Amino acid sequence: MRFDLVTIFPEFFAGPLQHGIVRRAQETGLISVNVQDLREFTKDRHRTVDDRPFGGGEGMVLKPEPLFQAVEKLLGHSVGDAGSSGGSGDPETAIVLMSAAGKLFRQETARRYAKLSRVIFICGRYEGVDERVAEHLATEEVSVGDFVLSGGELPAVMILDAVTRLLPGALGNEDSSVNESFSEMSVAEAGPAADGVKALLDFPHYTRPAEFRGWSVPEVLIGGNHAEVAKWRRAAAVEKTRKNRPELIGQAK
Repeated sequence: MRFDLVTIFPEFFAGPLQHGIVRRAQETGLISVNVQDLREFTKDRHRTVDDRPFGGGEGMVLKPEPLFQAVEKLLGHSVGDAGSSGGSGDPETAIVLMSAAGKLFRQETARRYAKLSRVIFICGRYEGVDERVAEHLATEEVSVGDFVLSGGELPAVMILDAVTRLLPGALGNEDSSVNESFSEMSVAEAGPAADGVKALLDFPHYTRPAEFRGWSVPEVLIGGNHAEVAKWRRAAAVEKTRKNRPELIGQAK
């Protein structure tokens, strides 16, 4: 799978892409990551990528010309003009504009991206990106949460990591991506205890020592009864979801 990151700060990715699962996935050829400097597609000596917004207001807005040209170079073809449909033209490729105004990224989004062959991330900066990029270049506009960051680089890395770990062969234990928060199996395996739950967080985890500063590991986890352990974990996952993410709990029907 290929990831492209269009950014004005290519050096930002030097660290995040060289650790853990993402690094191993690159070394084994499971994924390839290309960082594209947006300033290569400017024509003035100042390498200007932004301008003042029409209508006035604070901040600067990323210009459409360099963004369209950068993505078109990556695609190998033009996305056209007002008389064409725009976008990548390839159902196996997503062009994702990282934006606080986008649709919320969820685990189901990661699963959808993991089925593609390529994801191109447009990393916004400043006050925003010319809306024609969102409407006619990007295939979707995505946010990682209800908060504002300085740019789209960090969210893009988060999504790249979330997608990579879902690819077959990325994890040492394939069950790691099945038995975790927001997994497809989390609610189905919870049974009646999860009635009304739309998604489950992971169950609590414990390791040695069995007692630490007077706090003990739940007895069921060290008793050796796997059926009881599974039952406890299902109930504990529901309880943790109710405590930490009550909005994931729907009304029982």
